[in-house]
Amino acid sequence: MKARPLELVLEPLDNTRLANLCGVLDENLRQLEAAYDVEIARRGDRFRISGEAAQSQRAVTALRHFYGVAKDHLSVDVIQLGLIELANRSQPEQGAPALLTRKSNLHGRTPRQITYLRQIQDHDITFGIGPAGTGKTYLAVASAVDALERETVARIVLTRPAVEAGERLGFLPGDLAQKVDPYLRPLYDALYDLMGFERVARAFERQVIEIAPLAYMRGRTLNNAFIILDEAQNTTPEQMKMFLTRMGIGSKAVITGDLTQVDLPRGHKSGLGEARKILRDVRGIAITDFLAEDVVRHPLVARIVSAYERFEAERDAEEALRRGPRT
Repeated sequence: MKARPLELVLEPLDNTRLANLCGVLDENLRQLEAAYDVEIARRGDRFRISGEAAQSQRAVTALRHFYGVAKDHLSVDVIQLGLIELANRSQPEQGAPALLTRKSNLHGRTPRQITYLRQIQDHDITFGIGPAGTGKTYLAVASAVDALERETVARIVLTRPAVEAGERLGFLPGDLAQKVDPYLRPLYDALYDLMGFERVARAFERQVIEIAPLAYMRGRTLNNAFIILDEAQNTTPEQMKMFLTRMGIGSKAVITGDLTQVDLPRGHKSGLGEARKILRDVRGIAITDFLAEDVVRHPLVARIVSAYERFEAERDAEEALRRGPRT
């Protein structure tokens, strides 16, 4: 049931700030509507917010916040990242670790992201487990770039299992690098964003950065390296054990994955899920479990994740009822 609409007048009136706040054709207001599930009507500097009372009040707080920082154009990215930070203002303040990358404003946006970054710095092996869009891989790559910049490691090794997401791509032309490139593209994208194309290209030439499919890790010992295993939910238990035992002296490893998106053939157990159970209490290993509220993408992504979680929980409950009590 909707509450009485809230009225808001932004003061002092500044037409430039007002235009930046609303965006072209009010696109920023549409972002706020989607984020808080409200309707925002505007006439000049007067806003009318309709929706559930608590959400409407949050929308009012957001409008005031973005009006205050709207000296310049507010891009969709700025709006969406700002919404995430506003949602976590009620959480206890924690100092986010500073990372040396090309992006000076890169930091954890939620308490779990900040914890994740701290765990990566403080532990030799860190697991980041949770839904898509929570920054697991991006923050891991950022931490690897930071370690390389600070010269605490000599190289970065990025790997992931070459498993299709529910598709069968068949034969892929080209050499090994061209065959595995589609599987590793998200890692390339993160590196280019954090280091720049030219620096990444030079790092590949000097073999300071290496990207390879998981199958080619067997038999290696990686010393003084920052190693990231991405999409780890698609490893088998044997592959996971193999990967974890590749660590050499002075190395650090981060394993990321989403246990709700396993693409292994039916009946195959995920190595990530098994490792999580086996290694949870092992000293020197940290595990961060991300939730829907940690999603740092379009506001609808968090809702999609939450909707799937509810659906799966209801389905599991129904299946448990059909099976009946165990004897």
